[in-house]
Amino acid sequence: MSDFTPTPERQKQILSLLTQQGRLSVAEIVTQFSISEATARRDLETLASQGKAQRVHGGVIAIEQAPPELPILERESEQSEEKIQIGRVAANLVDNNETIFLGSGTTVLEIARNLRDHKNLTVITNSLPVLNILAGRKEITVVCLGGMLRDSELSFIGHITEQSLIEVRADKVFMGTRGVSLEHGLTNDYLQETLTDRAIIKSGREVMIVADHTKVNRVSTVLLAPLNSMHTFVTDAKADKKFIQALKRRGIQVVLA
Repeated sequence: MSDFTPTPERQKQILSLLTQQGRLSVAEIVTQFSISEATARRDLETLASQGKAQRVHGGVIAIEQAPPELPILERESEQSEEKIQIGRVAANLVDNNETIFLGSGTTVLEIARNLRDHKNLTVITNSLPVLNILAGRKEITVVCLGGMLRDSELSFIGHITEQSLIEVRADKVFMGTRGVSLEHGLTNDYLQETLTDRAIIKSGREVMIVADHTKVNRVSTVLLAPLNSMHTFVTDAKADKKFIQALKRRGIQVVLA
C-alpha cells in the first residue's frame, strides 16, 4: 500500500481499520499504508470533515453513529438507572421562583418527576408526558405549547410550536439529544423536531443538556446546535473522561450524576 493507492480507496481502508481499533495514530497509518505523514494527515482531515472520524492530538478516534431512536415509551427502560440519577441531579439545578423549559425525552421526564418540592415554579413544555406528571401541582404553573403531535415522542413540534416559542422566555432550558461530540456538537435524528428544538434553545437564558454516557462521542443525522450553545452538560459517571475534560476546557460546566 502506498501514496499511489487511490485516495478514496485508502481512506475507506483507514476507516475500516479505525472501526476495528477505535483509535489510530498518524504514525500507525504511515506504517500500515506506507504513505507520508503529510498524506496520512490529509486523509484524516478528509475523514473528519465528512463526519466519519474525530481528529485528536496525534491521530484520530472513531465516531459512533447513534442508532435510530425508539418511541419514548420503549426507551424508558434504556439506561433507566442513569436517567433517574441524571434527572435528580438536574432538578437540583432548578431554583424556586424560576421559569424553566422542559423538552421531550425520557431523561428530561426524570427531571419533571423530581420537581415536586420546588416552590413558585413555572414550567414551559412541549411534552405531553411532562405535562401529565406536573399537572395538578399547586406550586407549579405549567405552560404547554401546542402544535403538531409527534406520536413516537408524544411531543408537539412544527410551525405552531415554534411561533409560540417566540412569545416565551425561560431562565433555563433542559433538553436531551441523540448525540454529542466535540467536533460535531449536538445532533438529533429527526429534522422537524430538531428545527423546533433549535427554537427552544433560543428561548432560554441558560441551556442545560441532559444525556447519559451512551450519547457521548456519538453523532446522529441532523445538527441541533454547536457545542458552545450549551452552558451545562449533565451526564452520569460512566461518561468518557477525556470528553468531560474537553468540555470543561471550553468553559462548559459539567455535572456528573
